[in-house]
Amino acid sequence: MATAPNIGISAKQRADIAQGLNKVLADSYALYLKTHGYHWNVRGPYFQSLHILLEGQYNEEWAALDLIAERIRALGELAPQGYAAFGNLSSIKDGDGEKDWESMIKELLADNETVIATLRGAIEAPDEAGDEATVDLYTQRLAAHEKHAWMLRSTLSK
Repeated sequence: MATAPNIGISAKQRADIAQGLNKVLADSYALYLKTHGYHWNVRGPYFQSLHILLEGQYNEEWAALDLIAERIRALGELAPQGYAAFGNLSSIKDGDGEKDWESMIKELLADNETVIATLRGAIEAPDEAGDEATVDLYTQRLAAHEKHAWMLRSTLSK
């Protein structure tokens, strides 16, 4: 067995923080999959601009997944893996490629807001433990998802 991290955060605090990170990772992964799928399947008069918008979002989301999982590992915990594990942790449901473009964008907007809520709900444990690295990661993810939500919301504006 590997040596437990000696990073100034107790084992209980690390486990609590990792629990929040696990949920953030699962919601983030589910959102990534849906965004990528809608990128492939979006159609309609705004296809080109939506295809490009969603590509930028899923690429950003993909890069963040590794950062979240590596933070879990840095805390000495194992990151969840596999569809079943993510499905049990995530609040985000699979997408439906048959939807029209506007329904896809509305759903992605709501899902980004779900990730924002997950992040806000998880930030207390690392903040109380003095885990600035996780708080910083959450702050960066909040900014990214708030920007994604703004872009999607603006796309829907009449």
